[in-house]
Amino acid sequence: MKIIKTPIKDLILIKNKKFDDKRGYFREVLVEKLIKKRFIFNVISYSKKNVVRGLHFQIGKPQGKFISVMKGKIIDVAVDLRKNSKTYGKHFKAILSDKNCTSVYIPEGFAHGFAGLEKENLVIYSCTNYRYKKGERGIMWNDKDLKINWGIKKPVLSKKDKKNNKFKDFN
Repeated sequence: MKIIKTPIKDLILIKNKKFDDKRGYFREVLVEKLIKKRFIFNVISYSKKNVVRGLHFQIGKPQGKFISVMKGKIIDVAVDLRKNSKTYGKHFKAILSDKNCTSVYIPEGFAHGFAGLEKENLVIYSCTNYRYKKGERGIMWNDKDLKINWGIKKPVLSKKDKKNNKFKDFN
């Protein structure tokens, strides 16, 4: 595995190893000792093309997230919500897919979302904390202040995500 630093402190990309042979492939996904975090909660999401999930975060019991794509391709977005950070309010985005074998670690204090780019997208999240429903919050995926180009013309959103707050209201 290769760790790639990003312009945002503590947010990293991970280039995973993949071993192909005539039977298929074997892929390393997460090695905790390289990231120096413990991941206690794992979930999978399945999304169709043009589905946008996010931007989500938790207050009270924040989560660090390790995101990998098992099938398909997504544009993954993280927004720095750490008020004392030099990159507060800035976002980072990356293409993650089963083909490029790239994952992202998003530390606590970020909003996270992604958009499905292929017909079927299977995403695994490994989280440093459990889901805390009372602390769940969201920021509008297309908030003008964040200036995120998702590359999606007609997004499919959940009812909950349609009601997310603006970034300025988060402040």
